[in-house]
Amino acid sequence: MSADDVLAIAEHRQGALRDVSLELVTAGRELADQQGGDLHLAVIGGDVDGFAEELNREGVDVIHTVAEGEEFNHDVYVQVAEQLAAEIAPGALLMPNSVNGLDYAPAVAERLGVPIVTDAIGLSRENGTLEVTREMYGSKVETTVEVDAEEVAVSVRPAEWPQAEGDGSASIEAFDAEIDESAVRSTVTGFEEVAGGDVDISEADVLVSVGRGIEEEENIELVERLADALGATLSSSRPIVDAGWLPKNRQVGQSGKVVTPKVYIAIGISGAVQHVAGMKGSDTIVAINTDPNAPIMDLADYAIVDDLFDVVPALIEEFQ
Repeated sequence: MSADDVLAIAEHRQGALRDVSLELVTAGRELADQQGGDLHLAVIGGDVDGFAEELNREGVDVIHTVAEGEEFNHDVYVQVAEQLAAEIAPGALLMPNSVNGLDYAPAVAERLGVPIVTDAIGLSRENGTLEVTREMYGSKVETTVEVDAEEVAVSVRPAEWPQAEGDGSASIEAFDAEIDESAVRSTVTGFEEVAGGDVDISEADVLVSVGRGIEEEENIELVERLADALGATLSSSRPIVDAGWLPKNRQVGQSGKVVTPKVYIAIGISGAVQHVAGMKGSDTIVAINTDPNAPIMDLADYAIVDDLFDVVPALIEEFQ
């Protein structure tokens, strides 16, 4: 165990590892290589043996399994992560910048007495200083945070690193955490799918997605006509769902669905971090926006800087 090591906490839900777990392997391996240390992974609860087998990818040195509960529990994760970090003493503790990760990561950092940097999109270690790249001002500006500390907690943004591949040769070790049951104040008893709807946007080959630039609910019909002309599926950013203009099952983003279509057409979408995390894996991204500096433009393969109310009717006419 050494301060050169990296410890990453995997994430799972309803019996399946989430993609960010394998992305953490890639991020952790890169950082461990820079530090000259080992990469440790921890999987807490659920089918720990099955998850360990899936996580045993190239570059992983040790996988710690903790058979505590089935689903995520804040109090359990805090206690286990604290105990693992105390034993391994890693230079960096990586956790997902997800709903669950942001729930327990600050509490773990506070208990360990270490600094925490959230929503990392880049990591590097230079002369003992951890440099964390983040985005600000609606993803229009990248910043680098330098943390001069022996141990740092970091939450890693999903979809920023590729998922680890290859077969690994990690040692798998059961970790016997000491859980204070009196401190476990909640439990997950089940999940309820909300607004499942009639389509699964994550299965679509072509998505036409609409954002707040559409201005009024009645204008969504225009984008629906384009989707029909292309044989595509209609999706949206969160503000459209929050306004009640489209159902939840149409939402792309961290709090919606992660999609990887062959073509993603973003209409009137600025490209907030939460939305980008849900669609950046698309093969081809087309953005239509009046703002040439909108974050979505940096991500787009093809960018149309124009009024959507001029562009969309022209596209409908072309493809009908």
